[in-house]
Amino acid sequence: MLLKDKRLLITGVLTDDSIAWHTARIAQEQGAEIVLTGFGRGISLTKRVASRLPVAPDVVELDINDPAHMEALVADLTGRWGAVDGALHSIAFAPEDALGGNFLNTPAASASTAFVTSAFSYKTLAVGLLPLLLKAGGGSLVTLDFDNTQAWPAYDWMGVAKSALESVTRYLARDLGPHRIRVNAVSAGPLATVAAKNIPGFSQFRHVWAERAPLGWNVDDASPVAQMICVLLSDWAPMTSGEIIHVDGGFHAIAAGRGEE
Repeated sequence: MLLKDKRLLITGVLTDDSIAWHTARIAQEQGAEIVLTGFGRGISLTKRVASRLPVAPDVVELDINDPAHMEALVADLTGRWGAVDGALHSIAFAPEDALGGNFLNTPAASASTAFVTSAFSYKTLAVGLLPLLLKAGGGSLVTLDFDNTQAWPAYDWMGVAKSALESVTRYLARDLGPHRIRVNAVSAGPLATVAAKNIPGFSQFRHVWAERAPLGWNVDDASPVAQMICVLLSDWAPMTSGEIIHVDGGFHAIAAGRGEE
């Protein structure tokens, strides 16, 4: 199996339509042992959907911006496994006034929140897990991205934060590579998750992808994205690091057509 005996941390699971949940499902099917994280009031939802996985994993609370939470998570994983082989960073947040076409009016504090939670947090997770990855002899970190080569309607400061996340990926790949730790990002096409539905104007993404993606795109199926994440977490991508890998039906490679907004 692709992930036989791998010890993986999957963050950001909230519902069973999320990329993180499907990654956890496929990872278990491929032989991995996993731990999930949840946050705040949403942790009860995380525990509920964890029970729908092939094997119900433990759920540890993690507010990525709280150093005490990160320390407690590392202590838990140290006592549980002694080492970690990889992790999925599926953590992002932007305040309401940083989205929805409000780009010019967004206050600095809200833009900062989007950056720290959605981009800087990848570094926070990587540094926190570093001792456990070293004990495993190296490993793989993967984060979730959204193509930022153009400005999207309504995505605003979350788009800026995702651009920063891509840069964080490259710098982490540079600094962690000597430790045999690979660091990558998967740029997914739009998916109808709870988080996406909270982005004003999400329906526009559905329309544009339907018009342009040469392979087509199903906004209700996160499995193709989760499968790529599991490949990156496995030993089958030993020389891939610092990459932004698109799983979007080929959308990113195709120019906008006439009449497409």
